[in-house]
Amino acid sequence: MSVTVAPIVIIGSGLAGYTLARELRKLDRETPLALVSADDGSFYSKPMLSNALASGKSASGLALKTVAAMAAELNAEVHAGTEMQAIDLAGRRVLTAAGEIGWSRLVLALGADPIRLPLAGDGAAAVISVNDLGDYARFRAAIEGTRRVAILGAGLIGCEFANDLVLGGYAVEVADIAAQALGRLLPPEAAAGLRDALATAGVRWHLGKKAVAVDRAGSALVLRFEDGTHIETDVVLSAVGLAPRTGRARAAGIEIKRGIVVDRFLRSSDADVYALGDCAEVEGQVLPFVMPIMHAARALASTLCGSEKAVIYPPMPVVVKTPALPTVVCPPAPGVAGAWQVESGTGGTLARYVDAAGKLIGFALTGAAVSHKNLLMKELQTT
Repeated sequence: MSVTVAPIVIIGSGLAGYTLARELRKLDRETPLALVSADDGSFYSKPMLSNALASGKSASGLALKTVAAMAAELNAEVHAGTEMQAIDLAGRRVLTAAGEIGWSRLVLALGADPIRLPLAGDGAAAVISVNDLGDYARFRAAIEGTRRVAILGAGLIGCEFANDLVLGGYAVEVADIAAQALGRLLPPEAAAGLRDALATAGVRWHLGKKAVAVDRAGSALVLRFEDGTHIETDVVLSAVGLAPRTGRARAAGIEIKRGIVVDRFLRSSDADVYALGDCAEVEGQVLPFVMPIMHAARALASTLCGSEKAVIYPPMPVVVKTPALPTVVCPPAPGVAGAWQVESGTGGTLARYVDAAGKLIGFALTGAAVSHKNLLMKELQTT
């Protein structure tokens, strides 16, 4: 008499969920596997959303594989268009609008939600955030036939969208309460170079300004700042950051801080529940980039297949997609004290982040200085 084995269930079909499923199948083709996806389950590369316009890609063109193709590739059930409503830890099941799904082990690859600024005004509801392929399709529809886009947020995603939109022929304005672009990643000298390069490309900057309202003015929108100034635009795109998606895990009694708290084996406060990607807080770190997801997925796949493997993060450079000024950043580990050593010239900026002993613990490169990436990576890996 055969015994039905409950599957490993992955909640989420973004980069984290599908990467983990692929890594699992490299090690084990037979263990039952199911994915639960709130969207249509197609596979696409989320980092491509912020430079798709200049690349000539529509929203539909970014979908690389259908849900049926992914299910066949992974030998898995993929429950598309199925939102998880609750996690039942005692019953080892997830509840969805389409019914319940039992699990032997549960992986939360829930992603993150866009942070929404508390904006006043009758146009505040028209502000768009892009966090997935469906969002991007709505954004492309919104900018069709317009020429002006205002972006809230001068971080990585805001700068990438700004560069993409100006290359696409749009008049772009970027606003941020911070005094510089990429404030969490670049020293001021490198940030100034990026600001100036994007300004030359056509971006208008409104740094050190707090957005407080969006009002309608006929078919246009008026973005208002605390100092009384304003921008008239056709579309407002918010790119002020992401917050780990933790509500369902919290409601189930799983430990939450900034994200879903997990150890180096990606195990949560429940021994059979794991988390990775933008929703996970790995020993105090929330790392919303591609490379941490890849390392985490490989380690977790090994653990789920019976060979426990802690995730170890090597130096992980981030390539910022701003062709106006090529930029590469390798941030130091969170909480590690240090200081920038900056060399700037007409061709770009080479910035080393060093600790009190002068040891390299991070770097930022712009322009021609990006050619030093491999050399600095070797130095990081040997110190």
